Amino acid sequence: MTVRARMTLLYGGLFAVITLGVLGAVLWVQKRIVDDRVQDVPMGVPRPPDAPCGPRALDPACEESPFAFPEPGPRDGSKRVVGREQFQDSLIGSQRLVILVAILVILALAFAVCWWLTGRLLRPLHDITATARRLSLSTLHERIALDGPRDELKELADTFDAMIDRLEKAVDSQRRFVANASHELRTPLAVQRTAVEVGLADPSPERLAEVRAELLRNTRRSELLIEGLLVLAQGERGLDARVPVDLEAVVGQVVEDSRAAAGRDRISVAAATRPVTVSGDEVLLTRMVANLVQNAIRHNGPGGDVRVELSEEALVVRNTGPRVPPEKVDGLFEPFRRLHADRTGSSEGAGLGLSIVAAIARAHDGRVRATANPDGGLSVTVALT
Repeated sequence: MTVRARMTLLYGGLFAVITLGVLGAVLWVQKRIVDDRVQDVPMGVPRPPDAPCGPRALDPACEESPFAFPEPGPRDGSKRVVGREQFQDSLIGSQRLVILVAILVILALAFAVCWWLTGRLLRPLHDITATARRLSLSTLHERIALDGPRDELKELADTFDAMIDRLEKAVDSQRRFVANASHELRTPLAVQRTAVEVGLADPSPERLAEVRAELLRNTRRSELLIEGLLVLAQGERGLDARVPVDLEAVVGQVVEDSRAAAGRDRISVAAATRPVTVSGDEVLLTRMVANLVQNAIRHNGPGGDVRVELSEEALVVRNTGPRVPPEKVDGLFEPFRRLHADRTGSSEGAGLGLSIVAAIARAHDGRVRATANPDGGLSVTVALT
C-alpha cells in the first residue's frame, strides 16, 4: 500500500473516530442540559373555564397557546416561569455554545494528532536528509538501510543507498586510477633518471647509445600512457557531437594497419564484416577498434590467430593465447589492470586498452563484455546502438 493511501485511510479513519466521539459527547452534554432546563421550567398552567378560549377550543389562537405562561415573578426563591419563546431562545443559545466548543475541540485534536502522525510517517525523510548532510568522502560507507513496507519512502531510501554505492565505487575507482597513474608515470621517469646517471658516469660511445635507446623507449612509453589517459578521459566525458560513421570501413582500415605487427609474430588476422553505420565520433571509434585488435595481437602466441566479426548487432574480436581465468575477466576493464601482475614490463602497453574500449562504448550508449575462450584467449563483444 502506498504512503498516500495509508495517510488517506489513517487520517480519514482517525478524523471520523474523533468526530464521532466528540459529537457523541456533545449529544450527551446537550441532553443533560436540556433535561436540567426542562425540570426547572414549568410548562404553563391551564386557562380557567370562563376564559375566552379553553384548553380544547378550536380557535387557532387557542391552539397556538392552550396554556397560560405567567411572566417571571420576583426573585424570592420561587420557581421561575418563562414563556415558550424565551425557553426556545435559551435552548438554542446553549446549543450554539456547545456546538462552537465542539468544533474548536475537533479542530484542535485533528491538527494535533495529524501533526504527530505526519511526523512519524515522514521520519524516514528526516533520516535521508540527515544521512545526506553527513556524507563526505570519508563517510561514504554509511547507508540509510530503511526497514518497513515497500512504499515510496522505502523506494526513495533504497535509491539513495544505491546512489551512494555508485558514488563510493566511483571514488574508489578514482583513487585507484590516480594511484596507478602516478605509479605508471613515475616508473619511466625513474628509469630515465637511472639511465642518465649511470650512462653519464661512463660516457663511452657504446654506453651513450644504450642510454639513448633506453631513454627513447621510456619516452615512448610515457607518450603512450599520457595519450591513453587523455583518450580515456575523453571517452568518460562523453561526446560533444555525433556524425554517421561507416564502421565497416573503420574495421577494415584497422585490420589492414595491424597485419604488419601481427606478421612479425606469425599471427593471422581475419575479418568478416557487413555494412554498418553508427552515430558517433569516428576518431574514438577507430581508437576503440584499434585497441581491441592490438590487444588481441599483443596477448597472443606465435602462430595464433585473431578473428574480427562485424554485424548489425555487435562487433566481436576473438583471439587465441593464454587461458584467462573467468573470474578475472571483468577486472581487465579496470584502468592499469593486467592479467599478470607484471608492472615493469613495459613499453608494449600501459594497461589502459580495455578500459578505453569500455569508456568509448559507454560514450556511444553501447555495452561491452568479455568472455574467456575455453582453449585460451578472449572474446570481446561491443554492442553499439
